[in-house]
Amino acid sequence: MRTLLKNAKLPNGELVDILIADRLIAQVAPSISETADRIIELNAAYVLPGLVDLHTHLREPGREDAETVATGSRSAVKGGYTAVSAMANTHPVADTAGVVEQVFRLGQEAGLCDVFPIGAVTEGLNGEKLAELGAMAESVARVRIFSDDGKCVHDPLVMRRALEYVKSFNGIIAQHAQEPRLTEGAQMNEGSVSSVLGLTGWPAIAEEAIIARDLLLAEHVQSRLHICHLTTAGGVELVRWAKSRGVQVTAEVTPHHLLLTDESVRSYDPVFKVNPPLRSERDVLALRAGLADGTIDVVATDHAPHPTEDKECEWQSAAFGMLGLETALSVVVTTMVKTGLMTWSQLADRMSISPARIAGYNEHGQEIAEGSIANLTVVDPDATYRVDRSTSESKSRNNPFHGLELQGMVTHVLFAGKLVLDNGVVNARVND
Repeated sequence: MRTLLKNAKLPNGELVDILIADRLIAQVAPSISETADRIIELNAAYVLPGLVDLHTHLREPGREDAETVATGSRSAVKGGYTAVSAMANTHPVADTAGVVEQVFRLGQEAGLCDVFPIGAVTEGLNGEKLAELGAMAESVARVRIFSDDGKCVHDPLVMRRALEYVKSFNGIIAQHAQEPRLTEGAQMNEGSVSSVLGLTGWPAIAEEAIIARDLLLAEHVQSRLHICHLTTAGGVELVRWAKSRGVQVTAEVTPHHLLLTDESVRSYDPVFKVNPPLRSERDVLALRAGLADGTIDVVATDHAPHPTEDKECEWQSAAFGMLGLETALSVVVTTMVKTGLMTWSQLADRMSISPARIAGYNEHGQEIAEGSIANLTVVDPDATYRVDRSTSESKSRNNPFHGLELQGMVTHVLFAGKLVLDNGVVNARVND
């Protein structure tokens, strides 16, 4: 199968044609006249290295009513992703080689994008005994990222041991930074809005205290630490300080924390209930600045699907979490590129190149050049659309951006040379 992309714009603004033959980029040139099975006229749409997400909840095994690896893969492709990292808080927990291999194989069966399992740090996410880190690393899935996401590895000794253990295979501990004693019963960001609404506040210090502790631990044992879903201005400054000291730390920010604030909670709509919570405008501006200057390395979706009954209920009873895969790139274009805070090259770095480098996904985040694997995402930079939760490929509908107008639309995705998204439509028969 040969596919020719005509008049494609690279992240640096260069206009080229791109010929894909089988899995590889065969030629990149100002003009290509070769024959092809499919010629796609892009009219100066951007072609990026396929997007990579370091933080996705696919719910399988155990909560297939919310999402499956197959439906999550469809959602990922619609959002421009060619690789996603599936978090370990499934049922059963992905704390053994058997479970991570199951998730890995389900991703291969879906065949739309690479699904890389993340292993749990502790057995059952209970924070007490280390999980089978070595066995998961040596499994078919070759796990390199470990996280108890949804819960914090709150015991400093357990966290130290985990950081030490993964050094032997260059692994990463991805921490959900939340001091549990400071967030008991917390429902939203602690601040003026929580006071007015009468909801238990979630203080920034609960996140920052764990970040500070873990930065010191990572420096002490000289191991790799990744901070999940950074949300506070203070957290940005802590990561910036640690990087200046040479600590091996990386950090992510979610699309919803780049766009939404705790003011959204005034509606009492549980679609805005998320862990960690939506923060203040000051925090949002600090997150944008941190992403722009590289203090924050990547955008990660924290795609967290929930069935209707878990979200359409009273606020206190609702589950934490939001969808994110299908709208992530558009949110980043709207908040960061169109505002002049980031270039398209920087967007490609934060959403593809850096996450692939951090995770060691060697076939992703590659330069768009001859001989590279054809994992590519095409974006119409000028297209605007109104988000409609009813059109999602996800099994769930808890999309906080419903009704908002966003800019930048994913039109095509090639995964290992296969056209898995064609004019915005997922190609379900790609493996036939």
